[in-house]
Amino acid sequence: MTLREMTEQEEDARLSPFAAKSREAERERPEEKCPVRTEYQRDRDRILHSKPFRRLTRKTQVYIAPAGDHYRTRLTHSLEVSQICRTIGRGLRLNEDLIEAVALGHDVGHTPFGHVGEEALREQLGHFEHNEQSVRILTALTGDGRGLNLTRAVLDGVLCHTGPQTPATLEGQVVKTGDRIAYLCHDYDDALRAKILSPADLPAAVRSGVGDVPSRMINALVTDMIVSSAGRSAIAQSPEMAARMAEFRAFMFERVYMGARLRTERDKGKRVVALLFGYYMEHPELLPENYLIWAKGDRQRAVADYIAGLTDNYALHIFQELFLPQELSR
Repeated sequence: MTLREMTEQEEDARLSPFAAKSREAERERPEEKCPVRTEYQRDRDRILHSKPFRRLTRKTQVYIAPAGDHYRTRLTHSLEVSQICRTIGRGLRLNEDLIEAVALGHDVGHTPFGHVGEEALREQLGHFEHNEQSVRILTALTGDGRGLNLTRAVLDGVLCHTGPQTPATLEGQVVKTGDRIAYLCHDYDDALRAKILSPADLPAAVRSGVGDVPSRMINALVTDMIVSSAGRSAIAQSPEMAARMAEFRAFMFERVYMGARLRTERDKGKRVVALLFGYYMEHPELLPENYLIWAKGDRQRAVADYIAGLTDNYALHIFQELFLPQELSR
């Protein structure tokens, strides 16, 4: 018996009846099984070692030009989502490897400059969602156009981590709610650091029911999810905690995400993405090799694929080369 088979056997004995079992994982293209790792462990490793995942280290979470080294990036956010969701998964005896794979891959489709870059591409294309772009990157824009050949459960969790759709697995559902817990609490923490907020600014119901210290807020929300979901075939929150979290989210959108303090830099980032899109639409021959092939000749799709993959730093580098006068040679 291989180590993988022993792990699969252990999963059958230990995991909840509602958990996704690694032996049942399916891929679009069948592959020979690994003797050591389960299918979900292989997916996690493929995402972790991929270029799109590494690029997240230089992609905005909220603060486009933070004055300090301690603000979250899209990479640290993804790692924090993974940790929070694995804690929930362990409490519910779910498949932590599947949770980790979904959590690490859920945001690889984010554009430079965070959601404002996403808005810029949506305005150009008519439709652009980062979760769909994450799936496109994982299935078509890596591995020389063949993707990473991830399991269907991982791709479903990535696709459904935001928006109205419900993930097919409980592990995907954990990431859907855990992602929101992570970004609300950690973006609040960064807002405290930036002196955009103080704990006294939080709505009274949030302070009393969730807390005003980020680590304690996470603990309260995670504990509520575990207690509310135990023994159930769907991931849930208590009605009281769900209402407090919704109020917390509305507060963060009003005071931070759409607030005046960040508006100027957000507008700049959005303008950079829009100008780059227009330039490459006029000059598709300057796109890197294969983007038009991967997009099957669709110029808009190819340009969006390329720009969505850029880091903040590289987008600004290209913008400077294309639109700003270069220093004269001496």
